[in-house]
This record gives sequence, C-alpha cells and structure tokens, in this order.
Amino acid sequence: MRQLLSGNAAARGSALGRARVRLPHALDVEESRITPEEVETELARIHAAVDVVREEMHALRDRLHGALAHEVGEFLDLHALLLDDPELLHGIDELIRTGLYSADYALRLQRDRIASVFEGMDDAYLRSRIDDIDQVIGRLHAALHRREADLQGVAGEILVTDSVAPAELAQLQQQGVVGVVTASGSPLSHSAILARSLHLPLVVGAVQALQKVNDGDVLVIDGATGLVVLEPNADDLRAHHKRVEEAKRERRQLNRLRREPSRTLDGADIKLWANAESREDVTEAHALGAAGVGLYRTEFLFLGSSELPDEDTQFRAYRDAVIAMTGRTVTFRTLDLGADKADKTGLALRDEPNPALGLRGVRLSLARAGLLHTQLRAIARASGYGPVRALVPMVSGGEELRAVRSVLDAVLRELRAEGFEVADRIPLGTMIEVPSAALSLPGFIGDCEFLSIGTNDLVQYLLAADRTNEALGELYSPLHPAVLRLLRDIARIAARHGRPLAVCGEIAGDPVFVPMLLALGIGELSLHPGTMLEVRRAIRNSDLSVLRAAAPALLRARDRAGIQRWMQAHAPA
Repeated sequence: MRQLLSGNAAARGSALGRARVRLPHALDVEESRITPEEVETELARIHAAVDVVREEMHALRDRLHGALAHEVGEFLDLHALLLDDPELLHGIDELIRTGLYSADYALRLQRDRIASVFEGMDDAYLRSRIDDIDQVIGRLHAALHRREADLQGVAGEILVTDSVAPAELAQLQQQGVVGVVTASGSPLSHSAILARSLHLPLVVGAVQALQKVNDGDVLVIDGATGLVVLEPNADDLRAHHKRVEEAKRERRQLNRLRREPSRTLDGADIKLWANAESREDVTEAHALGAAGVGLYRTEFLFLGSSELPDEDTQFRAYRDAVIAMTGRTVTFRTLDLGADKADKTGLALRDEPNPALGLRGVRLSLARAGLLHTQLRAIARASGYGPVRALVPMVSGGEELRAVRSVLDAVLRELRAEGFEVADRIPLGTMIEVPSAALSLPGFIGDCEFLSIGTNDLVQYLLAADRTNEALGELYSPLHPAVLRLLRDIARIAARHGRPLAVCGEIAGDPVFVPMLLALGIGELSLHPGTMLEVRRAIRNSDLSVLRAAAPALLRARDRAGIQRWMQAHAPA
C-alpha cells in the first residue's frame, strides 16, 4: 500500500528502485570458545581478514579520481589508520591467545572495549569517531566469513539505513545503487556533501523509513524535496519519469553555458574559480571556463603516502597543474592537515584532545621544521611555468601570515641564486575561517594580497557547532544572522583595501546561496567543478543591483527562517 514518508532534501535527483534495508550496526556474535589447538587457526583467520580489508580499501582508493579521491580518501585513510592500530590488533590477538575466544567473538569484545573508551570522552568530535570504528569492525567481520561487506549494493537498489559513511557512497554508486535514504543525518554532513558531488539522490532524516520500509519494497525518492514514496502508484511513477526527463533537459541546457561568461543580468562579472587537487580536476576546470584554480588542495600528496613527499614530488604535481591551466592562475593552499584529515606520515597528531582546535593548518606547517620551507620551494619552482598564488589556511592573525611571507621571500631568493626561473613575487593570501582572523582583519590585511573565506570551518567555529557531528545538523548552518553579518563585514573590509575576496566553502558551490552571497558583497566564488555550471546559471539569472539593494532586509533577518524567506523571495528565475 502506498505510503508517503518525509525527510530532508540532501542531494538532488529522483530515483526509482527496490529497497535494500540495512539496520543500525550491531555486531551480534554469541560467545564462542576454542581449544588451545585452535588458537593458531583463529589467529590466521583474523590476520587474513585484516589483509583482505586492507586490500579492499586500497582497491577502492585506486578507483577514485580527482576531488572524489580527496573527499572519500580522507575517510579511507582514517579507516586504514584504525585498521593498522596496534591497540586493535594486539587486543584481538590477546583475547584469542589467553581468553581462548573465537576470532569473531574476540573482534566483538575488542570493539566493545574501544567503543567504551570513545563513548567516555568529553569531546563530541572524538565520541563521533565510534562510527569509523564500527565501519572497520564491520568490514573485518564480513571478511572473516568471506562475504562482501554489508555495504555491498545491487544495481537498481535504494539503500535505506540509519546512516551512511562518506567512504561507502562512492562504492555504492559504483555497484549501481541509485539512491540512499537515511533515518538520521544532516544535509550539511560530509556524506551529503559527497552525495551532491556524485549526483547521487539522498534523503536524510526520514525517521520512519526503517520502521515502514522492508527489503524489496519499491521506492521513489526525490532528493530535491526530501519525499520518499513507498509502493508508488501510477501518478508517482509519472512524476518520477517527468523529473528524470527534466534533469536530462537541464543538463543539456547547462552544457551550453560552458563557454558563457559568469555575468549577472545587469552586466556585473562574477569570477568563478575551481577547487582542485589533481590533473583531472584542473582539466575539468579548464574545460568549464574557470577563471583559474582558487584552491588547490596540496594535502592529497601527504594523505596518500606513508612518507613525507619531497620537494621534487610536490614540484612535479604543482607544475603539472600550472601547465594544465594554460596561463590562468593556480592558487596553492599550503598544507591543511589535522582535525578530520588523517595522514600516514605522522605529521598530524592522532591523540589531540580537541583536533579541530589543535595543531592544524598553518600552525602545523610552522611547527614542523622544514615542512613549510620545502612546500614553498616546490610552489615557487612551479611559478616558473605560469602564474601562481599561495593561500595560507587556519590563520588566526597577522603574525602567522608574516611568518609565512618571510619564508616565501627567502625561498624566492634561494631559488634565484640556484638558477631557477621563478616569479618576481608570489601573491600571498589568507583563509578567513577562524573568527579571530575575521575580527582582526583590518589590522593585518596589508600583509596579504587576497582573501578566501572558508565558510565550512568559519561557521563551525563561529557557532561552536562541530560540522562532523550530525546531531548538531540544525545548529550548524550558514543561515545564521551572525554568519551573514560577518561575511558582510569581511567583504566591506576587503573592498575598502582593494583586496580580491572569494568564498571557497561548500556554499560557494550551491546555486541556492548565490543571491545571498552576491547581496553581501561577494564577487568571487571557488567551487567544485561539478557544480560550476549550475552556479554560473544562477549568476546569469541574478540582478546584482537588485540584490545589493535588498541586502539590508537580509541582514535584518532575526533567524534562519527569516533568512530562508529572503532567499526564496530572491531566488534566481
């Protein structure tokens, strides 16, 4: 019988398929003892399972490319670190050897031990990492029984589950899963962001889904409205097919904008930069007519290696990006490890009590002798092949920026003395993602040549709401009066001092936010190439003078609902 379930729209798209229900993870394994003679056999089983899972994760990572490799790779790297954690493996071995437990039951006991430690932590971010533990344990348990992990999907299915990890989404799509419905989650979660990049329809917060939907039920989901239809009728099917055809027509229309200017109805040019981290991203950005690369994530070289990449390795990657942009500027963000970005090199501390407020970004670069020097040498050498800029993340104030400028100037002198062709000067910019940097900007804006607002971190720090904690999904939102006023203030300061200013956070790539950002004085956006055409269309359908005139009304909004009403009233045609 037809039923209508409601959730929150997280990733646009319409999907029709049979339901695959996955209940919340629970390692339900009964106590099982073994004899001393069986110990070596059980140890061999668990070690073989570890090898299988490690190979699975390597294989998945090898299939990922471009920005997807970055977004999913961070989680795969974290899972790889957990898999290789001596505490996990040693504990399982000891339970088998001394407790004479089967590999399955030892795995469950060790999982529960680790979970109890995480659950007792005061820090919400660290408590949330138990989900990653469960992902790894679930893969190990599946490997013990030589079956595919629980995230295995079948073509034409819609996964219905409590939550879905970012590392699962790419694999599910490759297996033919056409959509996902979760009972929990936020449209601003990492999983939702990735689903939008993958163009995989996603509905989150459909709290009744696990109670109402059974394996094999037919579903239609609309990721643009958050509606889930159980056992759709003829009208539902017609509506679905209409949405699919409209999406195809929209894609054809968007493709016509590949070489069109990003110009408003009243003739104002808005600069669109691309976020990138690979040659594939750069190639796509070039083809879409991006003004340049506004944020090249250099940490991918560190995340994928167990050793620090040397100067030549970094130089070759940076040089190739510069050459591929054929004269358009490439902005290299210096290393941004820490917090939710795990690495295998040992640079990012693994046991910080509060990683989001710890040694990350420029703090890490300045604290590790030679790290910044080597990276800036590689960037400077790439400047001999075309225009580059250097962007510094997690800046708290002018002292850090001046320290980086000092190293950069010294590097340029060194390289010229060594006979390298380098730029006369490399523009140095700062990320504005720490509230102290935003509030003290007038005092150090003279130390930088351009600015880029990282709204993802700025919002979480300003609102004291962890963006990785889905329980705070309603609180973590850029649609907060304080966020809007701060963006307006930053834009005014940048304009007064003649400094180019871009927004490079998630909202820069969402066409829904274009009118709001233009109204607040933002004239440059840096975004994932996959949404560039949609954002360009929103710009071309906007009237900048009308939006700027409406800005006071936007800033008078007292709450999220008021801001949303303004956005609906000024949505592009």
